[in-house]
Amino acid sequence: MTQDSTPAFETLEVSVEGMNGRLTLNRPEKLNPLSTRTLRELADAARWFDTQREVKTVIVSGKGRAFSAGADISSFGDVASNDGLSPRDSAETGWLMARAMEEMRAVTIAAIWGPCVGGGIVLAGACDFRLAARDTYFSIPEVDLGIPLAWGGIPRLVREIGPAATRDLVMTCRPFTADEAADLGFLNKVLDADEVLPAAEKLAKDLGRKSGLALYATKTGINAALEAMSPASGSWSDADSLVVALGDPESRRLSAEYLERVRK
Repeated sequence: MTQDSTPAFETLEVSVEGMNGRLTLNRPEKLNPLSTRTLRELADAARWFDTQREVKTVIVSGKGRAFSAGADISSFGDVASNDGLSPRDSAETGWLMARAMEEMRAVTIAAIWGPCVGGGIVLAGACDFRLAARDTYFSIPEVDLGIPLAWGGIPRLVREIGPAATRDLVMTCRPFTADEAADLGFLNKVLDADEVLPAAEKLAKDLGRKSGLALYATKTGINAALEAMSPASGSWSDADSLVVALGDPESRRLSAEYLERVRK
């Protein structure tokens, strides 16, 4: 693959038109789950966009009726089979994805509709702007699944919505609306579903008319300030907690009970 070629991914679509890029989760039949393969492809896509120096913005969205249903729970308990990685390396892919997305040179705009669950919230939280449909369904079910919210999700939520709201949403696992997410400061704007993508495209075009150097300097300055407030770089050990939880008998029992309830 040459620097200028558009990469082909199994679970994503990427494209560039002038100064604007698109990154789309592309497993709509399963509501765009974040498998180990998808997480690795997201990190690779972020690095590829960094080679496209003319790109100033990237819109991140999900194909079909969902942004993302979150981590691919079908692989729980069988982490070692994920892309041939060890359990520890597989558990770390989400953290590496979030870092790559957050550190992307281009300004990232999450266009969210439908379910945005668990790891999908971490992906959205790693973007610079977040626009969501009014009927978006948010939830963070990890604790009900017997696992901690990993991938650097805790520090990112703390710095976006504060510690009290993070405790509430992560520990109770209760669903929350786009309006509540906006009130907490997680979203920049709430729109009707058919307005989300056009609004993201307009924002991308508006930003594209600005100095790339000034945008990049502003983004890195804000990210540095956020990292000083609540470091996500220190969440490398999230993978260890995740591996332990996947082998914990109580966690596995409660996860099975939760999955049985939601499938009824």
